[in-house]
Amino acid sequence: MFRTIIAGTAVAGALTLGVAGMAGAATTTTPAGGTPSAAVCAKAANVEARIQKYDAAVTARLPKAEAREAKAQAAGHTKLATYIGNRITRAQNRETKLNALSAKIQAKCGTPAAAG
Repeated sequence: MFRTIIAGTAVAGALTLGVAGMAGAATTTTPAGGTPSAAVCAKAANVEARIQKYDAAVTARLPKAEAREAKAQAAGHTKLATYIGNRITRAQNRETKLNALSAKIQAKCGTPAAAG
């Protein structure tokens, strides 16, 4: 009997929260793609500086990492070479995303874009 009451209460609570969650999701609106606020654009210079710093670090490290990957591959250390290759790919993908973000910041706020 006690288990039935607990199970019934759990089902009723789940249904109540489920309906409330659907109602909340139905009433949300998407933000307009208009002009960003002044506070957001004020932070753009700091974000641009961080993107440039990351870009410089990747540019400096990438040839070294590629050389380490080639050396590991030549020595027959395929697992290590794969690991290094995956890290290189991840860094290049992150750099691509950051360059896209930089272009978006420049388009919205008019700040100079990071060289990339």
